[in-house]
Amino acid sequence: MATEVLPDDRVLRCGRRERVLAQMEAHDLDVLVLGRQANVRYVAGAPQLWIAGTRPFGPTCVLIRATGAIHLMSTWDEGVPDDIPHENLYGLAWNPMTVISVLQGIEGAATAKRVGTDALSPLFAQLLPIAFPKAELVDGELAMRAARRVKTAEEVRALRDAIGVAEAALTVAVAELRPGISEKMLAGVLLEAMTAGGVSTPATQDVAWVTSREHPWRRGSLEGRIGPGDLVALSAGVLAGGYIGEVGRTWPLGEPVGAADLFRRWDLLWRRLYDACQPGAAAADLLSAYDAAGEPLPPMPVACGLGMGFDPPVVSAQLPATAAGERLEPGMVLAVTGYVWERGVGAVFGREAVLIAAEGPQVLTSSPFASAAV
Repeated sequence: MATEVLPDDRVLRCGRRERVLAQMEAHDLDVLVLGRQANVRYVAGAPQLWIAGTRPFGPTCVLIRATGAIHLMSTWDEGVPDDIPHENLYGLAWNPMTVISVLQGIEGAATAKRVGTDALSPLFAQLLPIAFPKAELVDGELAMRAARRVKTAEEVRALRDAIGVAEAALTVAVAELRPGISEKMLAGVLLEAMTAGGVSTPATQDVAWVTSREHPWRRGSLEGRIGPGDLVALSAGVLAGGYIGEVGRTWPLGEPVGAADLFRRWDLLWRRLYDACQPGAAAADLLSAYDAAGEPLPPMPVACGLGMGFDPPVVSAQLPATAAGERLEPGMVLAVTGYVWERGVGAVFGREAVLIAAEGPQVLTSSPFASAAV
């Protein structure tokens, strides 16, 4: 595992930056002010602290369309790419007017007509007009979402690397599956293997659970212990190099009665989901795949974009209008979830990473499924 903080590869970060600049032109933005960590790294290519939960907006990164110049909030230059000069770095300050004074001094700030921000707080809604006196403040997240939804070839390779770490950790956890082991211990095994692979930040907290035989969307064990006949769901997700890689599998302990039929149902559902992942197809077709397979829609998203965080689209039964308005584009990478349940047996959960390629869908995950074992 590397101990030195390094910026993202030049080709990777430059390809992303070109996409953002193109979207700034399409949305008529002179300046983009970013505070969300994934957006900042996408543009700057400098590793940022991964912070769980929410926090107030702060102008962490500024991109000028006319010059392509990037100004970054950083108290040191380790991990900062060499195409962001030292004089373009500004430190964190307790007094927000100190930050505003820095923004005022950026070339192009005084003449900018439209400034986009990916978030905003009441305080900075009042202060940013001081830094950009002639500008209209608009929603810049729309431009960032448009840039991030389609991946460059280098981003796909970065996602493959992240998925590889997740799959290696999943394999170690499956090898430890035995009667009496707790869900927490199994989760610890998976997270330890993930860390051994060079990644210390999990993408999800819920890693291993016994599926319920009585309720379709609940855990099956109050004590958290795994016993013979249980169907155990494993969800491995990592944040590697800024990109989230995910894979989900269900593994039986022993030979649960009825599990073979349940796995066959999952296979049928998955074929329907795979067929729906065509370039130009409506995202809502992924919801229709469940209906075509005769399975109820799950409460979790059926699909969501993979990238630096959860990129668009999000395809969920709870957001039918959103799914209806989305089209799958070549270059999107989706985490696609299949979920089937049978009373008295449990549930089979599987999550695959799928690249929407121009010639058709490509599955990026390669972990084996346990269907052949039951």
